[in-house]
Amino acid sequence: MTPSAGILDNDNARLSITYRNQASLNAAAPSLHSYRAVFGMKRLLTVLLAIGLFQSLVFGASTRKKTTGKSTVKKTSVQKKIVQKKKVSSNIKRVKKATPKRAKRRAYRRRASSVWKTPTFADSTSHDQINGEDLEIRRAAVEALGPYNGSIVVVDPSNGRILSMVNQSLALSTGFIPCSTVKLITGLAGLNEGIIDRDTQMRLSKRSSLNLTSALAHSNNTFFANIGLKLGFEKVRHYAQMLGLGEKAGFNIEGESPGELTTQPPKRGGVGMMTSFGEGISMTPLQLAAILSAIANGGRLYYLQYPTSPEELVAFEPRLKRELALDPWMPEIKYGMRAATMYGTARRANYGSDEPVWGKTGTCTDFGKAAHMGWFGSFNEVDGRQLVVVVMLTGGRPVSGPLASSIAGTFYKLVASRGYFPGQPSTVPVALISTEQCCTLELSAN
Repeated sequence: MTPSAGILDNDNARLSITYRNQASLNAAAPSLHSYRAVFGMKRLLTVLLAIGLFQSLVFGASTRKKTTGKSTVKKTSVQKKIVQKKKVSSNIKRVKKATPKRAKRRAYRRRASSVWKTPTFADSTSHDQINGEDLEIRRAAVEALGPYNGSIVVVDPSNGRILSMVNQSLALSTGFIPCSTVKLITGLAGLNEGIIDRDTQMRLSKRSSLNLTSALAHSNNTFFANIGLKLGFEKVRHYAQMLGLGEKAGFNIEGESPGELTTQPPKRGGVGMMTSFGEGISMTPLQLAAILSAIANGGRLYYLQYPTSPEELVAFEPRLKRELALDPWMPEIKYGMRAATMYGTARRANYGSDEPVWGKTGTCTDFGKAAHMGWFGSFNEVDGRQLVVVVMLTGGRPVSGPLASSIAGTFYKLVASRGYFPGQPSTVPVALISTEQCCTLELSAN
Protein backbone atom coordinates (compact mmCIF):
# COMPACT_ATOMS: atom_id res chain seq x y z
CA MET A 1 0.00 0.00 0.00
CA THR A 2 1.34 3.32 -1.06
CA PRO A 3 1.67 6.19 1.38
CA SER A 4 -0.97 8.12 -0.44
CA ALA A 5 -3.32 5.20 -0.14
CA GLY A 6 -2.67 5.05 3.67
CA ILE A 7 -3.47 8.70 4.04
CA LEU A 8 -6.63 8.28 2.03
CA ASP A 9 -7.69 5.34 4.17
CA ASN A 10 -7.20 7.38 7.37
CA ASP A 11 -9.20 10.24 5.99
CA ASN A 12 -11.97 7.88 4.99
CA ALA A 13 -11.95 6.41 8.45
CA ARG A 14 -12.29 9.85 10.09
CA LEU A 15 -15.01 10.73 7.64
CA SER A 16 -16.93 7.55 8.41
CA ILE A 17 -16.66 8.29 12.13
CA THR A 18 -17.94 11.82 11.53
CA TYR A 19 -20.89 10.43 9.61
CA ARG A 20 -21.68 7.93 12.35
CA ASN A 21 -21.58 10.66 15.06
CA GLN A 22 -23.82 12.92 13.03
CA ALA A 23 -26.26 10.07 12.51
CA SER A 24 -26.43 9.44 16.26
CA LEU A 25 -27.01 13.12 16.94
CA ASN A 26 -29.78 13.22 14.40
CA ALA A 27 -31.37 10.21 16.09
CA ALA A 28 -31.25 11.90 19.59
CA ALA A 29 -32.53 15.29 18.45
CA PRO A 30 -36.22 14.72 19.35
CA SER A 31 -35.41 13.85 23.02
CA LEU A 32 -33.16 16.90 23.46
CA HIS A 33 -35.83 19.23 22.11
CA SER A 34 -38.43 17.86 24.51
CA TYR A 35 -36.06 18.32 27.48
CA ARG A 36 -35.37 21.90 26.54
CA ALA A 37 -39.09 22.58 26.26
CA VAL A 38 -39.79 21.21 29.75
CA PHE A 39 -36.87 23.08 31.26
CA GLY A 40 -38.10 26.30 29.68
CA MET A 41 -41.59 25.87 31.11
CA LYS A 42 -40.18 25.36 34.62
CA ARG A 43 -38.13 28.50 34.34
CA LEU A 44 -41.17 30.41 33.15
CA LEU A 45 -43.28 29.14 36.09
CA THR A 46 -40.52 30.04 38.54
CA VAL A 47 -40.30 33.56 37.19
CA LEU A 48 -44.07 33.99 37.34
CA LEU A 49 -44.20 32.75 40.96
CA ALA A 50 -41.41 35.12 41.95
CA ILE A 51 -43.23 38.04 40.36
CA GLY A 52 -46.47 37.11 42.15
CA LEU A 53 -44.71 36.80 45.52
CA PHE A 54 -43.04 40.15 45.08
CA GLN A 55 -46.34 41.82 44.20
CA SER A 56 -48.08 40.30 47.23
CA LEU A 57 -45.32 41.53 49.58
CA VAL A 58 -45.44 45.03 48.16
CA PHE A 59 -49.25 45.15 48.33
CA GLY A 60 -49.33 43.80 51.90
CA ALA A 61 -46.81 46.35 53.12
CA SER A 62 -48.77 49.20 51.58
CA THR A 63 -52.00 47.89 53.16
CA ARG A 64 -50.43 47.69 56.62
CA LYS A 65 -49.09 51.19 56.24
CA LYS A 66 -52.58 52.45 55.43
CA THR A 67 -54.21 50.79 58.48
CA THR A 68 -51.54 51.09 61.17
CA GLY A 69 -49.06 53.75 60.19
CA LYS A 70 -49.37 57.40 59.37
CA SER A 71 -50.80 57.47 55.92
CA THR A 72 -52.00 60.15 53.62
CA VAL A 73 -54.77 57.81 52.37
CA LYS A 74 -58.05 59.00 53.84
CA LYS A 75 -59.99 56.29 55.69
CA THR A 76 -63.73 55.97 55.44
CA SER A 77 -65.90 56.48 58.52
CA VAL A 78 -66.53 52.72 58.74
CA GLN A 79 -62.80 51.96 58.69
CA LYS A 80 -62.18 54.54 61.42
CA LYS A 81 -64.85 52.98 63.65
CA ILE A 82 -63.41 49.49 63.14
CA VAL A 83 -59.87 50.62 64.01
CA GLN A 84 -61.08 52.52 67.09
CA LYS A 85 -63.12 49.53 68.28
CA LYS A 86 -60.09 47.25 67.96
CA LYS A 87 -57.94 49.64 69.99
CA VAL A 88 -60.51 49.88 72.79
CA SER A 89 -61.09 46.12 72.95
CA SER A 90 -57.36 45.38 73.08
CA ASN A 91 -56.75 47.81 75.93
CA ILE A 92 -59.89 47.35 78.00
CA LYS A 93 -58.32 44.64 80.17
CA ARG A 94 -55.29 46.74 80.99
CA VAL A 95 -56.68 50.26 81.31
CA LYS A 96 -59.95 51.21 82.99
CA LYS A 97 -61.91 53.82 81.13
CA ALA A 98 -62.00 57.07 83.10
CA THR A 99 -65.40 58.11 84.44
CA PRO A 100 -66.46 61.27 86.26
CA LYS A 101 -67.11 59.24 89.43
CA ARG A 102 -63.64 57.69 89.36
CA ALA A 103 -62.05 61.04 88.60
CA LYS A 104 -63.80 62.61 91.60
CA ARG A 105 -62.62 59.75 93.81
CA ARG A 106 -59.00 60.23 92.67
CA ALA A 107 -59.26 63.98 93.25
CA TYR A 108 -60.65 63.37 96.75
CA ARG A 109 -57.79 60.99 97.56
CA ARG A 110 -55.19 63.48 96.33
CA ARG A 111 -56.79 66.21 98.40
CA ALA A 112 -57.04 63.94 101.45
CA SER A 113 -53.46 62.67 101.30
CA SER A 114 -52.16 66.23 100.98
CA VAL A 115 -53.61 67.22 104.37
CA TRP A 116 -52.60 64.18 106.44
CA LYS A 117 -50.23 65.76 108.92
CA THR A 118 -50.97 63.58 111.97
CA PRO A 119 -48.40 60.81 112.59
CA THR A 120 -49.59 57.23 112.23
CA PHE A 121 -47.36 55.91 115.02
CA ALA A 122 -46.88 57.36 118.50
CA ASP A 123 -46.64 56.48 122.19
CA SER A 124 -50.33 56.42 123.11
CA THR A 125 -49.81 55.81 126.85
CA SER A 126 -47.27 58.42 127.93
CA HIS A 127 -49.62 60.76 129.86
CA ASP A 128 -52.26 58.31 131.08
CA GLN A 129 -53.35 58.02 134.71
CA ILE A 130 -54.38 54.45 135.50
CA ASN A 131 -55.66 54.64 139.07
CA GLY A 132 -59.02 52.90 139.26
CA GLU A 133 -58.66 51.08 135.92
CA ASP A 134 -59.08 47.34 135.43
CA LEU A 135 -55.42 46.46 134.91
CA GLU A 136 -56.12 43.19 133.10
CA ILE A 137 -58.26 45.04 130.57
CA ARG A 138 -55.66 47.79 130.22
CA ARG A 139 -52.83 45.33 129.58
CA ALA A 140 -54.78 43.75 126.74
CA ALA A 141 -55.76 47.15 125.29
CA VAL A 142 -52.20 48.51 125.30
CA GLU A 143 -50.83 45.32 123.79
CA ALA A 144 -53.48 45.29 121.06
CA LEU A 145 -52.98 48.97 120.13
CA GLY A 146 -49.24 48.52 119.82
CA PRO A 147 -47.35 51.42 118.22
CA TYR A 148 -50.35 53.07 116.55
CA ASN A 149 -51.43 56.61 117.27
CA GLY A 150 -54.91 56.14 118.67
CA SER A 151 -57.17 55.46 121.62
CA ILE A 152 -59.01 52.45 123.02
CA VAL A 153 -61.96 52.85 125.39
CA VAL A 154 -63.44 49.78 127.10
CA VAL A 155 -66.80 50.08 128.89
CA ASP A 156 -69.10 47.76 130.82
CA PRO A 157 -72.43 48.36 129.01
CA SER A 158 -74.49 47.11 131.94
CA ASN A 159 -73.57 50.10 134.14
CA GLY A 160 -71.49 52.59 132.11
CA ARG A 161 -68.22 52.11 133.98
CA ILE A 162 -65.09 52.85 131.93
CA LEU A 163 -62.78 49.90 132.59
CA SER A 164 -59.84 51.38 130.69
CA MET A 165 -59.07 54.45 128.61
CA VAL A 166 -55.84 54.26 126.61
CA ASN A 167 -54.54 57.63 125.41
CA GLN A 168 -56.80 59.71 127.60
CA SER A 169 -55.80 63.03 126.07
CA LEU A 170 -57.03 61.84 122.67
CA ALA A 171 -60.18 60.16 124.01
CA LEU A 172 -61.24 63.30 125.90
CA SER A 173 -60.35 65.75 123.12
CA THR A 174 -62.72 67.81 120.99
CA GLY A 175 -63.52 64.78 118.87
CA PHE A 176 -63.21 63.75 115.24
CA ILE A 177 -65.49 63.10 112.30
CA PRO A 178 -67.24 59.76 113.00
CA CYS A 179 -67.00 58.51 109.41
CA SER A 180 -69.22 55.48 108.75
CA THR A 181 -69.93 54.73 112.41
CA VAL A 182 -72.65 57.40 112.09
CA LYS A 183 -74.59 54.85 110.01
CA LEU A 184 -75.68 53.19 113.25
CA ILE A 185 -77.57 56.38 114.16
CA THR A 186 -78.93 56.70 110.62
CA GLY A 187 -80.14 53.11 110.62
CA LEU A 188 -81.93 53.46 113.96
CA ALA A 189 -83.57 56.69 112.82
CA GLY A 190 -84.73 55.12 109.55
CA LEU A 191 -86.18 52.13 111.39
CA ASN A 192 -87.99 54.25 113.97
CA GLU A 193 -89.45 56.57 111.31
CA GLY A 194 -90.71 53.66 109.21
CA ILE A 195 -88.56 54.54 106.20
CA ILE A 196 -87.02 51.06 106.21
CA ASP A 197 -87.19 47.77 108.02
CA ARG A 198 -84.52 45.14 108.22
CA ASP A 199 -85.62 43.44 104.98
CA THR A 200 -86.40 46.54 102.89
CA GLN A 201 -84.53 46.31 99.58
CA MET A 202 -83.42 49.79 98.59
CA ARG A 203 -82.59 50.14 94.91
CA LEU A 204 -79.20 51.79 94.46
CA SER A 205 -78.84 51.40 90.69
CA LYS A 206 -80.42 49.55 87.78
CA ARG A 207 -78.75 46.32 88.80
CA SER A 208 -78.18 46.52 92.54
CA SER A 209 -80.21 46.83 95.72
CA LEU A 210 -79.42 46.25 99.40
CA ASN A 211 -81.22 45.76 102.68
CA LEU A 212 -80.16 47.21 106.02
CA THR A 213 -78.11 44.18 107.09
CA SER A 214 -76.02 44.12 103.90
CA ALA A 215 -75.67 47.90 103.82
CA LEU A 216 -74.22 47.91 107.35
CA ALA A 217 -72.01 44.91 106.62
CA HIS A 218 -70.46 46.54 103.55
CA SER A 219 -70.86 50.15 104.78
CA ASN A 220 -72.72 51.33 101.69
CA ASN A 221 -72.72 55.12 101.52
CA THR A 222 -75.56 55.53 99.01
CA PHE A 223 -77.98 53.49 101.14
CA PHE A 224 -77.54 55.69 104.21
CA ALA A 225 -77.35 58.93 102.23
CA ASN A 226 -80.78 58.10 100.79
CA ILE A 227 -82.17 57.50 104.28
CA GLY A 228 -80.81 60.88 105.37
CA LEU A 229 -82.45 62.64 102.45
CA LYS A 230 -85.79 61.05 103.32
CA LEU A 231 -85.41 61.93 107.01
CA GLY A 232 -84.42 65.54 106.49
CA PHE A 233 -81.91 67.53 108.50
CA GLU A 234 -84.08 68.26 111.55
CA LYS A 235 -84.90 64.61 112.19
CA VAL A 236 -81.29 63.55 111.64
CA ARG A 237 -80.13 66.08 114.20
CA HIS A 238 -82.90 65.02 116.61
CA TYR A 239 -81.77 61.38 116.63
CA ALA A 240 -78.11 62.37 116.90
CA GLN A 241 -78.95 64.39 120.01
CA MET A 242 -81.08 61.55 121.40
CA LEU A 243 -78.08 59.22 121.19
CA GLY A 244 -75.79 61.69 122.93
CA LEU A 245 -73.94 63.60 120.23
CA GLY A 246 -73.21 67.24 121.00
CA GLU A 247 -73.13 66.61 124.77
CA LYS A 248 -70.71 65.03 127.21
CA ALA A 249 -70.96 61.27 127.45
CA GLY A 250 -69.34 61.08 130.89
CA PHE A 251 -70.34 62.14 134.37
CA ASN A 252 -67.81 64.51 135.94
CA ILE A 253 -64.89 63.27 133.86
CA GLU A 254 -62.24 65.97 133.99
CA GLY A 255 -61.18 67.37 130.63
CA GLU A 256 -63.94 65.72 128.59
CA SER A 257 -65.21 67.53 125.49
CA PRO A 258 -68.84 67.41 124.28
CA GLY A 259 -67.79 67.24 120.64
CA GLU A 260 -69.79 69.14 118.05
CA LEU A 261 -73.13 68.75 116.30
CA THR A 262 -73.92 71.12 113.46
CA THR A 263 -77.04 73.31 113.66
CA GLN A 264 -77.53 73.45 109.91
CA PRO A 265 -77.01 71.10 106.95
CA PRO A 266 -73.32 70.68 106.10
CA LYS A 267 -72.10 72.74 103.17
CA ARG A 268 -70.12 69.81 101.80
CA GLY A 269 -72.57 67.14 100.69
CA GLY A 270 -75.57 68.23 102.76
CA VAL A 271 -77.64 65.76 104.77
CA GLY A 272 -76.51 62.81 102.65
CA MET A 273 -72.90 63.30 103.70
CA MET A 274 -73.99 63.83 107.29
CA THR A 275 -75.79 60.46 107.48
CA SER A 276 -73.17 58.46 105.57
CA PHE A 277 -69.84 60.03 106.63
CA GLY A 278 -70.73 62.14 109.67
CA GLU A 279 -70.07 65.47 108.00
CA GLY A 280 -70.86 68.30 110.43
CA ILE A 281 -70.31 66.08 113.48
CA SER A 282 -67.32 65.86 115.81
CA MET A 283 -67.53 62.73 117.99
CA THR A 284 -65.34 61.48 120.84
CA PRO A 285 -64.53 57.82 121.55
CA LEU A 286 -66.52 58.16 124.79
CA GLN A 287 -69.64 59.22 122.89
CA LEU A 288 -69.37 56.23 120.53
CA ALA A 289 -68.81 53.94 123.53
CA ALA A 290 -72.02 55.26 125.13
CA ILE A 291 -73.99 54.66 121.92
CA LEU A 292 -72.63 51.11 121.60
CA SER A 293 -73.47 50.45 125.26
CA ALA A 294 -77.09 51.46 124.62
CA ILE A 295 -77.31 49.11 121.62
CA ALA A 296 -75.71 46.27 123.60
CA ASN A 297 -77.97 46.59 126.67
CA GLY A 298 -81.20 47.17 124.77
CA GLY A 299 -81.75 50.93 124.92
CA ARG A 300 -80.41 52.37 128.20
CA LEU A 301 -78.06 55.31 127.66
CA TYR A 302 -75.84 55.51 130.75
CA TYR A 303 -73.53 58.29 131.80
CA LEU A 304 -70.03 56.93 131.47
CA GLN A 305 -68.12 57.04 134.75
CA TYR A 306 -64.37 56.77 135.23
CA PRO A 307 -63.37 55.97 138.83
CA THR A 308 -59.84 57.21 139.53
CA SER A 309 -59.33 55.91 143.07
CA PRO A 310 -60.24 52.87 145.20
CA GLU A 311 -62.72 55.03 147.11
CA GLU A 312 -64.53 56.09 143.95
CA LEU A 313 -64.56 52.50 142.79
CA VAL A 314 -66.21 51.34 146.01
CA ALA A 315 -68.79 54.17 145.83
CA PHE A 316 -69.56 53.58 142.14
CA GLU A 317 -73.24 53.48 141.18
CA PRO A 318 -74.70 53.41 137.64
CA ARG A 319 -76.28 56.68 136.45
CA LEU A 320 -78.91 56.43 133.74
CA LYS A 321 -78.99 59.42 131.40
CA ARG A 322 -82.20 58.37 129.60
CA GLU A 323 -84.17 55.45 128.30
CA LEU A 324 -84.15 55.51 124.51
CA ALA A 325 -87.40 55.07 122.61
CA LEU A 326 -85.45 52.95 120.14
CA ASP A 327 -85.28 49.67 122.06
CA PRO A 328 -87.54 47.75 119.59
CA TRP A 329 -85.00 48.45 116.83
CA MET A 330 -81.82 47.50 118.67
CA PRO A 331 -82.04 43.82 117.61
CA GLU A 332 -82.60 44.90 113.99
CA ILE A 333 -79.44 46.99 113.90
CA LYS A 334 -77.46 44.20 115.56
CA TYR A 335 -78.02 41.91 112.55
CA GLY A 336 -76.02 44.28 110.37
CA MET A 337 -73.31 44.72 113.00
CA ARG A 338 -72.89 40.96 113.25
CA ALA A 339 -72.80 40.66 109.46
CA ALA A 340 -70.02 43.26 109.37
CA THR A 341 -67.78 41.09 111.55
CA MET A 342 -68.73 37.86 109.80
CA TYR A 343 -68.25 38.82 106.15
CA GLY A 344 -68.14 42.63 105.88
CA THR A 345 -65.72 45.45 106.55
CA ALA A 346 -65.06 44.35 110.16
CA ARG A 347 -64.38 40.65 109.55
CA ARG A 348 -60.86 41.01 110.96
CA ALA A 349 -62.43 41.45 114.42
CA ASN A 350 -64.13 38.06 114.35
CA TYR A 351 -61.60 36.07 116.39
CA GLY A 352 -63.79 33.05 117.27
CA SER A 353 -67.08 31.56 116.09
CA ASP A 354 -68.13 30.68 119.66
CA GLU A 355 -67.47 34.22 120.94
CA PRO A 356 -69.33 36.59 118.58
CA VAL A 357 -68.50 40.25 118.09
CA TRP A 358 -70.89 42.95 116.82
CA GLY A 359 -69.35 46.07 115.30
CA LYS A 360 -69.19 48.89 112.76
CA THR A 361 -66.14 50.33 111.03
CA GLY A 362 -65.48 53.87 109.82
CA THR A 363 -62.80 55.21 107.46
CA CYS A 364 -62.48 58.78 106.16
CA THR A 365 -60.42 61.97 106.38
CA ASP A 366 -60.95 64.64 109.01
CA PHE A 367 -59.82 67.74 107.13
CA GLY A 368 -60.18 69.92 110.21
CA LYS A 369 -57.72 67.75 112.16
CA ALA A 370 -55.48 66.95 109.17
CA ALA A 371 -55.82 63.25 109.91
CA HIS A 372 -56.97 60.09 108.26
CA MET A 373 -59.38 58.28 110.59
CA GLY A 374 -59.96 54.64 111.41
CA TRP A 375 -62.90 53.85 113.73
CA PHE A 376 -64.34 50.63 115.10
CA GLY A 377 -67.15 50.52 117.65
CA SER A 378 -68.05 47.07 118.95
CA PHE A 379 -69.23 44.81 121.75
CA ASN A 380 -69.12 41.11 122.49
CA GLU A 381 -71.01 38.71 124.73
CA VAL A 382 -69.55 35.67 126.48
CA ASP A 383 -71.56 33.73 129.04
CA GLY A 384 -73.87 36.68 129.61
CA ARG A 385 -71.06 39.19 130.13
CA GLN A 386 -70.41 42.02 127.67
CA LEU A 387 -67.63 44.48 126.91
CA VAL A 388 -67.90 47.53 124.66
CA VAL A 389 -64.66 48.29 122.84
CA VAL A 390 -64.07 51.45 120.79
CA VAL A 391 -60.86 51.78 118.78
CA MET A 392 -60.03 55.12 117.17
CA LEU A 393 -56.90 55.54 115.04
CA THR A 394 -55.47 58.73 113.54
CA GLY A 395 -52.64 59.18 111.07
CA GLY A 396 -51.99 58.70 107.37
CA ARG A 397 -52.72 56.18 104.64
CA PRO A 398 -52.26 52.95 106.71
CA VAL A 399 -55.08 53.99 109.07
CA SER A 400 -58.52 52.51 108.37
CA GLY A 401 -61.62 51.05 109.97
CA PRO A 402 -60.66 47.46 109.08
CA LEU A 403 -57.29 48.00 110.80
CA ALA A 404 -59.12 49.30 113.89
CA SER A 405 -61.36 46.20 113.82
CA SER A 406 -58.27 43.99 113.72
CA ILE A 407 -56.91 45.73 116.84
CA ALA A 408 -60.24 45.18 118.60
CA GLY A 409 -60.19 41.52 117.57
CA THR A 410 -56.73 41.18 119.08
CA PHE A 411 -58.00 42.74 122.31
CA TYR A 412 -60.96 40.36 122.58
CA LYS A 413 -58.70 37.40 121.90
CA LEU A 414 -56.22 38.49 124.58
CA VAL A 415 -58.81 38.95 127.33
CA ALA A 416 -60.43 35.63 126.41
CA SER A 417 -57.09 33.80 126.53
CA ARG A 418 -56.44 35.21 130.00
CA GLY A 419 -59.70 33.88 131.41
CA TYR A 420 -61.40 37.24 131.88
CA PHE A 421 -64.90 36.00 131.10
CA PRO A 422 -66.74 33.47 133.30
CA GLY A 423 -66.08 29.88 132.40
CA GLN A 424 -62.87 30.65 130.49
CA PRO A 425 -59.67 29.07 131.81
CA SER A 426 -56.64 31.31 131.72
CA THR A 427 -53.90 30.32 129.26
CA VAL A 428 -51.38 32.79 130.73
CA PRO A 429 -49.03 31.59 133.51
CA VAL A 430 -49.52 33.56 136.72
CA ALA A 431 -45.80 34.34 136.85
CA LEU A 432 -46.11 36.39 133.64
CA ILE A 433 -48.71 38.76 135.10
CA SER A 434 -46.90 41.74 136.59
CA THR A 435 -48.13 43.49 139.72
CA GLU A 436 -46.06 46.60 138.97
CA GLN A 437 -47.36 49.82 137.44
CA CYS A 438 -49.24 48.87 134.32
CA CYS A 439 -49.11 49.30 130.68
CA THR A 440 -46.82 51.94 129.26
CA LEU A 441 -45.49 51.52 125.76
CA GLU A 442 -41.86 52.24 124.93
CA LEU A 443 -40.97 53.00 121.34
CA SER A 444 -37.51 52.53 119.89
CA ALA A 445 -35.64 55.44 118.39
CA ASN A 446 -36.36 54.04 114.93
